[in-house]
Amino acid sequence: MPSLEGKSAVVTGASSGIGAATALTLAREGARVVGGARRVDRIPRTVTPLELDVTDPESCERFVAQAAEELGGIDILVNAAGLALGRDLFDESTEADERTVLETNVNGLIRMTRLCLAHLRDGGHIVNLGSVAGRQAYEKGSLYVTSKFAVRGFTYALREDLLGRPIHITTVDPGLVETDFSRVRFRGDEETANKVYQGVEAMQPEDIAECVLFAVTRPPHVNVDELVVKALAQSSGGRILRSES
Repeated sequence: MPSLEGKSAVVTGASSGIGAATALTLAREGARVVGGARRVDRIPRTVTPLELDVTDPESCERFVAQAAEELGGIDILVNAAGLALGRDLFDESTEADERTVLETNVNGLIRMTRLCLAHLRDGGHIVNLGSVAGRQAYEKGSLYVTSKFAVRGFTYALREDLLGRPIHITTVDPGLVETDFSRVRFRGDEETANKVYQGVEAMQPEDIAECVLFAVTRPPHVNVDELVVKALAQSSGGRILRSES
């Protein structure tokens, strides 16, 4: 596996879950990592922390300028910031939730990609965190499903636009991962959030971070277009086999 020594990386959503695990993994393998998040105090200590709100254009511009200066250029961008709000039928969801989900998962990801591209070195790599929800719809998740279908479409469209430039692009689409995701989705309702992971051995953030590491350490002539990874007990976004104990 090629070393990440001497490489520089930017990871959004680096204060928790997959973003934090990915930032730690890349740093462990020798990369200099700048992590962005609103909760800067929660970014891992082996990562350079910078405040970032991907829904705020000025925050993104400030973050990228500071990160590029700190790193002297960017080799890897991991767009890991994202969320879901609620499990409602579409006609019971709200425009406010729609705006938050799409602004974070879609507009924020596109915005960060555009800003970082100006600093991405030849041989660089963009990794977008998608979801199995972006491949197969499930009930009561229309806003999140829409956002992740958009991420997948954007990733492939960007691949077409950048063909001929030595830049790699990958989407990593996880299934059930045990993080704060459900706690945010259910607005801090711990009991409901915990039920999401009951009776099944869900994946952990580190499992997805290893997938990101695999993608960014392939030989220069190889591009991993997409990685889809689920818990063994999950066959699709909406079908999970749970134990009765």
